[in-house]
Amino acid sequence: MIEYVVLVDRENNEIGTAPKDMVHTKDTPLHQGFSCFIFNDKKEILVTQRSLTKKTFPGVWTNTVCGHPGKGETSVDAARRRLQDELGLVVRDLVEVSPYRYRFTDRNGIVENEICPILMGFTNDNPVPNEGEVADWKWIGWKEFLKDTEDNPNMYSPWCREETVILQRANPELQ
Repeated sequence: MIEYVVLVDRENNEIGTAPKDMVHTKDTPLHQGFSCFIFNDKKEILVTQRSLTKKTFPGVWTNTVCGHPGKGETSVDAARRRLQDELGLVVRDLVEVSPYRYRFTDRNGIVENEICPILMGFTNDNPVPNEGEVADWKWIGWKEFLKDTEDNPNMYSPWCREETVILQRANPELQ
């Protein structure tokens, strides 16, 4: 089945759709995405390592799950779908924390260009990852995660590093 992404203008107005596998190129059009951070009751974050077969940023560590809403799908509904598909997780209390927009180019010249709200949710379950999407995963304490993203920035996706700062500002209770 072909997965489509929603193309948007700078104000996030829908201007069309395109097949996901055709969108991520060296000239990626602006499209909708989402970025989700999942925590457990110990205030640990679930981080994942992107599959080595991913078209963009293969093998880097990142927040729990990222993806694209389909036409007419909310970011929260899309995140629930991807959490189930990629990690076998059902998450409670999934909410949008902050808007976010980014454009990054990976080492192969492939561009990520998204309007991408930051979402946050909770589960105490361990994932059962889809190996085509996720190479590895771990629960890590929030403070340790913040330090690791600062000390080892090249190990993490650039959007994850920026979103972590935004999430920390919006949720100081994570400390």
